[in-house]
Order: sequence, then structure tokens, then C-alpha cells
Amino acid sequence: MGRPGRSTLLFLLVFVPMYLHRSSLQEGSPVRQRKPFFERLRRLEEQFQRFQEVTLTHLQDIANNYNVSYNVDVQFQRLTEESRAVALAVNRSQAAVQVDLAHLKTWMRQTKRRGRKVDAKLQALDHALSVKSRQQAWEGKDQIAQQDAVSHLALDVLTLQNTLAHLAHQVRNQSTRLAALEWQLQVANPDTAAQGLILAPNQPVQPGLSSPKLHREKQAFRPPLKHRNPSQDLAATLQGTQKPSSLNSHWASAAAPTWPPQGTGEICNTGPVFVFPNASTENVVFLSPGLLKGLRALSFCSWIRMTSGYLGTLLSYATEENDNKLVLHGRDSLVPGSMHFVIGDPAFRELPLQLLLDRQWHHICVSWTSIQGRYWLYVDRKLVATGSHFREDYEIPPGGSLVLGQEQDSVGGSFDSAEAFVGSMSGLAIWDRVLLPREVANLFIGKELPIGVILTLANVTSVGGFVQRTECPCLEHCPATP
Repeated sequence: MGRPGRSTLLFLLVFVPMYLHRSSLQEGSPVRQRKPFFERLRRLEEQFQRFQEVTLTHLQDIANNYNVSYNVDVQFQRLTEESRAVALAVNRSQAAVQVDLAHLKTWMRQTKRRGRKVDAKLQALDHALSVKSRQQAWEGKDQIAQQDAVSHLALDVLTLQNTLAHLAHQVRNQSTRLAALEWQLQVANPDTAAQGLILAPNQPVQPGLSSPKLHREKQAFRPPLKHRNPSQDLAATLQGTQKPSSLNSHWASAAAPTWPPQGTGEICNTGPVFVFPNASTENVVFLSPGLLKGLRALSFCSWIRMTSGYLGTLLSYATEENDNKLVLHGRDSLVPGSMHFVIGDPAFRELPLQLLLDRQWHHICVSWTSIQGRYWLYVDRKLVATGSHFREDYEIPPGGSLVLGQEQDSVGGSFDSAEAFVGSMSGLAIWDRVLLPREVANLFIGKELPIGVILTLANVTSVGGFVQRTECPCLEHCPATP
């Protein structure tokens, strides 16, 4: 036991000094190395602080970006909703604008049509004014010519009176000379006085004539000493030329036949009578079907009685392309008795129908063909107007709207009361060809319809407004509109 303890003590004695020496050495080295350690620690702390600051800054940026992204999402959703609302508003605006444009286009078309109608009316008025001015000019020329003729006639009368006065003076001179010769003869032959042949002074004598007979003949041929006023003679002469005698008046009235004969009821069996009592836009008659095929020729005939002071619209055929494909159009602003025959607006011809304004029944027929554009107008079977070069090689298309009594500004509507028909119509018919004159005459006297008829009043489908349909055996017995 003693040896191990001794060895242990020796070990401690050897190892402790060595350990103490080493410890001292180790204690000297940290002194030298402590300063770099703290520097690194300080640097690490500084780096950590910087890292912490950068981390905080980054976290703040992340938070800010998150808030910004959240706000962006909210704003994006809001913008999306606003864009949807704007798109919906734009769609609605576009629809409203399209509707407005459609109305504007319709209004523009109607305005153009009315403008064309106004131009046509102005042209008609201008034509009527020019015709009237020419008539006035001719009347003025006629008046001037009549005045000149009156002046020349007055001068001729004065010249004739002067000539007669000169002849009377010469006759008196001759009478004086004859009286002197008779006195000389009496003086030379006294037996003449005994035979009672002595003439009074200033009495002419001719061989072979007795004195009383000579005196009577001289008084018969002697011009009057007091002449009438030349203006009175001229007025009497003009009155004699202007006023026919009662016999001539009788023959003139007898030579002008009237149709139909009054009180005989000759216009019979014409079918239903449609009465348009006033100028209302509701008074219209629709025919169906309209035109089933295109027409290159047509004839329109009907019995008409007008009860207004102007000619209204008899017939109107309109399509989507053109509302005036076929129109017999009258208006209160046109010249009374004037009607426009329209085929494919704006081409038209003016028809003279003044005869229809006497409130009596008349039969009219209008025919047209695209060959050379010829057209004819018959009134009471007499041809009153004709022409050519009106819608040559033109075809009236099918599939439109056909009405009576109104003028269509759109298919089946847009009527104007100023263009409405006021009166009665009967026996209306339309053909797809031109009627011959003898066929028109047969219609007038009540014979059957010619072949080729495509529409009659049997095709009436509806009656609007105050239009009345009546049945009259004879047209003279149908009551007239007020």
C-alpha cells in the first residue's frame, strides 16, 4: 500500500507543476486571443443586427406587398365589376343607338319620300303656274288683238261713214245738176209741164223713169243724214257675233249628250259600292292578295263619284323597296282636278281629271304598258289623255300591299289625311294587260268584264275607319256622301 501511494504522490508532484505551467501558458494565450474573439463576436452581433434589420425590412416589404396585393385584388375585382357594368351599359347604349339609327333611317326615308312628293307637287304647281301664265299671256295677247281688231273695225266704220258721206254729197250734187237740167228741159219744152212731169227741185231724173218713181228710188237709196255712233254699231256687231241665237243655243244643247241619262238608272249591276265619307286616315280598304306576279302592263277601271273639291288617292301599291310602285295619287294641295299616275317613284305623269269634280258618277280607265312606256286615260269611254316613254321596260314587282282610298308612305300604313279619297267607288277591276277601246266602251255600257282581270272588289279583305259598303241596284240611287 505504501508504494502505490508514493507513486501517486510522485505523479501528482510531477503532473501538477506541469499542469500549472500549462495552465499558466493557457491563461496567457486567451489574453492574447480574447480581443479577436470579441471582435468577431461584435462583428457577428453587428451582422446579426444587420441581418435582423434586413429581415425586418424584408418582412415589412412582404407585409406591404401583401397589403398591396390584397388592395390590388380588391381593386381588380372592383375594376372587373365596373368593366362589366360599363360593358352592359355600352351594350344597352349600342342597342338604343341601333334603335335610334333604325328610326332615323326610317325617318330619313320618309323625309326623302316626302321631299320627292313635295318636289313633285312643286313641279306640278310650277307647271300649272307656267300654264296659267301662258294662258294669261295668250289671253292678254287675245285681248290686245281684240282691241286692235276693234280699233281697226272702228277705223273701217269711220272710213266707211266718211265714204258714205262723200257719196251722199256727190249724190246731192248730182241731184242739183239733174234739177238744173230738168229746169232747162222744162224751159225748153213747155209741154212737159202740161203733162204733169215737172219735177220738184233737187229731184234727179233718169231716162225712162217718171218723176215719182225716180223720187221714191232716190229716197230709198239715199243714205241717212244722221249716222249712228260708230261704237254703238261696233258693240252691236260684236254682240251679234258673240251671242248665238236661241235656235243655235237649242241645237248646241241638243248636240251635247249627257251620260248617264238622268233619272233612267242606266248604271246598274256594278257590284258593291264603297263610300268614303270624309278625309280620315282610318278610311282605307285593303285588297288581298296584292300582285301575285310582276306586271309589265296593266289596266285599272272603276266607277267614281267625287264629293270633295279635289281628287284623293284612288289606289296605292307599296313594297319594302319602294312605297310608290303603283299609285293613282291626289292631294288637296295639287291643282284641282289633277292626279299623279306613279309607277316606281319618282316617275309619274299628271292626268287631267277635272270632269270628276262635278259630284256625278264617272267611269275612268287607266292603261299602261312597258313597251315604249305607252299610257292611256279614258273618262266615260272617251280618250282624254295619252303619252309614251313612261317607265319603258319596267316591271311592277309582286308581293306588295294594295289599298284603296289612301297613299302609303310605308307598307300598309303611314297615311296622310290630305291625300285621302272622299267619295264613292264601284265596279273596280285591274287587268294584267292593256284594254282595247271597244272593251273600255263595253265596260261603260255595262257589259261583262273583259278577260285577264286579276283583282276586283271581291278581293277586299278588310275595311277600316268609317268606310261603308252598300249595295245599290243602280248607282244613281246610291246616296252621296255629305
